[in-house]
Order: sequence, then structure tokens, then C-alpha cells
Amino acid sequence: MKRNRRKSKSRRSVGSGEIAPILTPGEQDAMREAGSFASGLLDIVASEIRVGMTTAEIDRIVDEATRARGARSAPHGYGGRFGGTPPFPGHCCTSVNDVVCHGIPDEGHVLRDGDMVNVDVTPVVDGFHGDTSRTFLIGDVAPKARRLAADTWHAMWLGIRAIKPGARTGDIGHAIQSFAEAQGYSVVREFTGHGLGREFHTAPTILHYGTPGSGDELRPGMAFTVEPMINLGHWKTEIQDDGWTALTSDGSLSAQWEHSCLVTEDGVEVLTLGKDEQPPA
Repeated sequence: MKRNRRKSKSRRSVGSGEIAPILTPGEQDAMREAGSFASGLLDIVASEIRVGMTTAEIDRIVDEATRARGARSAPHGYGGRFGGTPPFPGHCCTSVNDVVCHGIPDEGHVLRDGDMVNVDVTPVVDGFHGDTSRTFLIGDVAPKARRLAADTWHAMWLGIRAIKPGARTGDIGHAIQSFAEAQGYSVVREFTGHGLGREFHTAPTILHYGTPGSGDELRPGMAFTVEPMINLGHWKTEIQDDGWTALTSDGSLSAQWEHSCLVTEDGVEVLTLGKDEQPPA
């Protein structure tokens, strides 16, 4: 199927010029609850995702579980913030193979043996956002795709380990970029991590590339996502005519993982750990 593409506009301005919110202890507890529920949604997806499932079925699983909790899906109906994009029609993003991010769930998109798909969920629980994504491997996946997914997860964790009071956002990006490029990959520039809490997107902006010691200073009580998108080919992306779906410009595979993180007095707390997830040694 031919997909119409247009060049991506940079979305690095999320939170630009804003002061990053410092969450109160009560707000931090609310973010823990939202993050735990978000990771639980992906645990449910992990137990059901399979060859032959449509991406729309994944969306229904997320929607039903979210509504059962009395929560809502922040992506559903979201739009207009970036260049007048139409409202996003899904309750989660389902990004398959060369889709970098913001893939729209579709009844006609059936997962095939060998696919890789990133599922990105953002439930709003009692007014607070939990935001996380995982790349799932469907059936018998090629070794290069399996390695890309694993290395992207590792790169995310290197970025997370750079988080501590007094560090800078550029330290996070540098940790991710230096590892990814050493493995022969490229790091997507147009899409970033972001602060979150009561709002979906706030300061600080988290680039997944950068220079140590640059960017905003991290302070206890800040919450934000670390969500690198890493490509087998070039880092540039293009947007389909639907206004959302971001594709690699050269058709190469892309992988993404995302965690919501809270800066603590002595380091970082990951708010969206999966039930079986163990950080790398």
C-alpha cells in the first residue's frame, strides 16, 4: 500500500520557554498511581498481542481497560497543538516497523509474523498522566529487528541513569546518542520526551541526543518521559497525510521505548516499570 509522505516539522519546542513544574509530595503519589496503571495497560497488551491481531484490536483492549478503571486515554481526541493536526482518533498509538511514532490504530492493519510494533499509552488517572510505551516483537522477528529493539531499550535506560538533581537534560540525550550511534543506529531528532503531570506535555523538553552539561537543570520533583526513537537507517522522518503517522524517511525499521521518570532527592524513580521488567545490570 502506497503511503503519502511529507517532511516532518520539528516538534522540539514542547515546553520551550516554560518553567518545569515541581510536583508536591501528593502530586508525586498521584503520578505513581497513574504510572503504575499505564504500565499495567501494557502488561495486558503483552498478554494478548499476537500474529493476526489488528492494531484496532489493541486499541480496544487499551480503551476497555482504561474505562474500567474510571480513567480516560489522553491521546483520544488530542490534536491541534502541533501545527493544527486533526484530533487523534485512537486511544493509544500503534507504530509498526518503519512507523517511528503516532501510528493510528486501524481495523485494516493486521499484525504479521516478523513485525515489530510500539504501543504507546497515556491514561489520565484522577487528573494525572501516566505515559509509557514498549516495542513488541510479533512471531519470528529478524535478528536485526530484535537487536534494534533490545538496544533501544538499553539506550533508554542509559538515559534514565543520567537523571539526578543537578544534572542537565543534555546529559540524558548524550547518554542515549553516544550508545546508539556506536551501535550504528541513528537517533530521531524531530520528536522528544516531555514533562508531564496534570498536563500531557509540559517542560522540560527531553532531547534524545545532545551535549553533556547543556539544557535545563534537573531538580527534585520534576517528572518527564524518556522515550528514544532509534532507526536502523537515517534519523529523518516524514509525516503521512493523516497528520500524525511519522515514518522513517528511508523506510528503515524504527524502535521506541518510553518510561515516565521522577527526579528524586538522590536520583531517579521510574514510574512505569512493567511487572516483569528488570533494569539492565
